[in-house]
Amino acid sequence: MNHVLLIDDDVELVGMFAEYLEQEGFRVTCVHNGDDGAREALSGRHAIAILDVMMPGTSGIDALRQIRAASRIPVLMLTARGDDADRILGLELGADDYVAKPCTPRELTARVRAILRRTQAQPESIPGAALTVGKLTMHPEGRRATWDGAPLDLTSTEFNLLEVLARNAGKPVSKNELSEQGLGRPLARFDRNIDVHLSSLRHKLGPLADGRSCLQTIYRQGYQLIKE
Repeated sequence: MNHVLLIDDDVELVGMFAEYLEQEGFRVTCVHNGDDGAREALSGRHAIAILDVMMPGTSGIDALRQIRAASRIPVLMLTARGDDADRILGLELGADDYVAKPCTPRELTARVRAILRRTQAQPESIPGAALTVGKLTMHPEGRRATWDGAPLDLTSTEFNLLEVLARNAGKPVSKNELSEQGLGRPLARFDRNIDVHLSSLRHKLGPLADGRSCLQTIYRQGYQLIKE
């Protein structure tokens, strides 16, 4: 599935992005306001939505709230360069990644490919085999996860990062490794993406028997999923 939804009120910019994406083999639908964009994202016709934060009327943040209330479709946010507040809020609300404007069509396309590659990748494990660490059980083939038998509501990026940590349970994984394996891209300088996603995962996962979070920050080494 390679149908991309572009949601941005800048018609000229959207046209440029759409033309490049189509040359790269993607199908593209363009929408120029947040309300219509959210409805289209929930239609089930698209593999990924690219959503601009700054739009008149219903903003990209509000549109993301509407999308995440009912769908796990991967969402790539377009944010103003240096606008950390909107970037972090978007990630906390469930965006999978972001690209800072101005960006090139090539950079945008590379980020889309990275997200879709991780979302649609076939697992290396035996088909149907579950990955279990303590109360956590992950089914990579179906991209489903449970904690103590209860389903976990994870974004595609959260699932990717948790899978990397689960496969390395009991030892720290660096932020560089998490970015490369979970996001499909190198870790950028001052990038807080991983930290925000891991904070969200801590809230979604239950505590250990002693009350600690099963996701621990290891000083200067990264993050670790604790084995019970």
